[in-house]
Amino acid sequence: MIEIKTIPSEDVLYGESKWWGFPDLPDDLDWPTVEASDEGETFEDPLTFICQIRCSELAELDPEGLLPHEGMLYFFAALDYFLGDLDAFTAPGMGEWPAECFRVLYSPVCEGLNTHTLMYDEDTPAALAPENISFKTPDRESYTGLLGEPYMEETREAMPGLISLLQIDENDNWGLRFFDCGMLNFMIKPADLKARRFDKVRVWLYSA
Repeated sequence: MIEIKTIPSEDVLYGESKWWGFPDLPDDLDWPTVEASDEGETFEDPLTFICQIRCSELAELDPEGLLPHEGMLYFFAALDYFLGDLDAFTAPGMGEWPAECFRVLYSPVCEGLNTHTLMYDEDTPAALAPENISFKTPDRESYTGLLGEPYMEETREAMPGLISLLQIDENDNWGLRFFDCGMLNFMIKPADLKARRFDKVRVWLYSA
């Protein structure tokens, strides 16, 4: 289990582990979208960029080698509604999320990346400010972090045999709420994780 701690940063954190902000992607990866509609018009709605993780920073805390120890991991999901946008075009609910509502991407390289941006207008970024990420062994039961069993028993029961690739707890500093005392888990079978089959990830939301 690896706990994630975040600290607001005034830097853009290009090519570094970061939470929120904009993703730094290689040429062969695009910002994932989900098909949405508004007033009868269909369009591709960008998924919320959650974080990018420089995998070399995980090696000491992952002695079993479940995670890659080089390259970059990226997490995206339809989180706008849970960040306070009640008019979000895509707002999955409790239980298992449709596959198009999230994406986990992996790049074996961390160099030559391109920063992708989204703007509400010329001066307003369509993202929360980036926060620097650090990693540690957890010292509490409920936390945002990587690996291990989900904190919520209901999630463990719903997805037996899977581990939590990424667990996201509610956070008042971000205005992130999963209904009432909820938690979002990106789940994967250990064998699929070792095989780097991030296309096999499933997502479960439980709220008490």
